[in-house]
Amino acid sequence: MGKFVITKRSNGAFQFSLKADNGQAILSSEGYATRASCDNGIESIRKNSIDDGRFDRLTAKNGKAYFNLKAGNGQIIGTSELYESETGRDNGIESVKKNAPGASVDDQTV
Repeated sequence: MGKFVITKRSNGAFQFSLKADNGQAILSSEGYATRASCDNGIESIRKNSIDDGRFDRLTAKNGKAYFNLKAGNGQIIGTSELYESETGRDNGIESVKKNAPGASVDDQTV
């Protein structure tokens, strides 16, 4: 099962990445001012990752595929890495659906 890894940015903001079993990051968050907000972001990922309609499948200006996961209010709660193909992106989405709901939390800020 995957895990959420919480880290701190140089400006003190908290962020998390969802990593698959192989350690590869499949989704990253925005920066959060507080740890509590970061925890809420993780819970939102868990909740929204089971709904395929919450995933926006996109293409970057450089032609690489990626996705955003949105909350019910339309706010982006996570963004993927860039993928070489739409198939890679779609596999990334399936990995988030599989890993996020039961993922453990690894707090690297302590």
